[in-house]
Amino acid sequence: MQTEQEKRFLTCERNWVYFTLICVAGFWGAYTYLLRGGIFCNAQTGNVVLMGLALGSGEWGKAGYYLVPISAYILGAFVSELVPNPLKHRLRVRWDTILMLVEMLVVLALGALPDSAPVQISQVVINFIASMQYNTFRQAEGVPVATTFVTNHIRQVGVGLAVELRHRASADKTHRLKWARHAGMLLFFTAGAVAGTVCGRLLGGRSIWVTVLPLGVIFATLLRADLTTERELVEQKPSGH
Repeated sequence: MQTEQEKRFLTCERNWVYFTLICVAGFWGAYTYLLRGGIFCNAQTGNVVLMGLALGSGEWGKAGYYLVPISAYILGAFVSELVPNPLKHRLRVRWDTILMLVEMLVVLALGALPDSAPVQISQVVINFIASMQYNTFRQAEGVPVATTFVTNHIRQVGVGLAVELRHRASADKTHRLKWARHAGMLLFFTAGAVAGTVCGRLLGGRSIWVTVLPLGVIFATLLRADLTTERELVEQKPSGH
């Protein structure tokens, strides 16, 4: 039997969904770095820094190039902010579920690209879907987390250690739940990066197809919830929205 607290959260907010998504993100990070141009596409801080370096060096064309992935990331957030409600009302299926299907189709297409294809194709596409995912999946059972990068998770691990030190004599250890959530996200991202490195060296560009399986499990689970157990909750927004 589910506890009352568990019932408050939708299937798309479950911890295992977030752990799986960030593991996939770690895989994608290794994939783009090893096989698609030596960069990370899950976040944009690096691209903004590189654009600033190019501008400071007077390399206008190079600086302009970085506007492409940055714009793809902006577009991903734009689309994921406007599309969910119209789709939900037409299909009676959550955007979170549809996004998993979109990601699966994108991964299949990227894996089919020849190794000689321009790396910018994979970079821009992953920028786009990573942005949509980051803007869609915001809280894992009430704890704000990111599913595409780990900067905040690393920070929260440090914060959690400090809280543990301050409350070492206290009987209240509820802070450990939040700390464990962020530590788990960091661990799963690392595991995904390891898997991406191994698979990338063995399978080349087609290695990204490996991530279709975990995405498919999430998609099937969310779709089943939308059509059965959470059919009447389609208007309920996930935490953080």
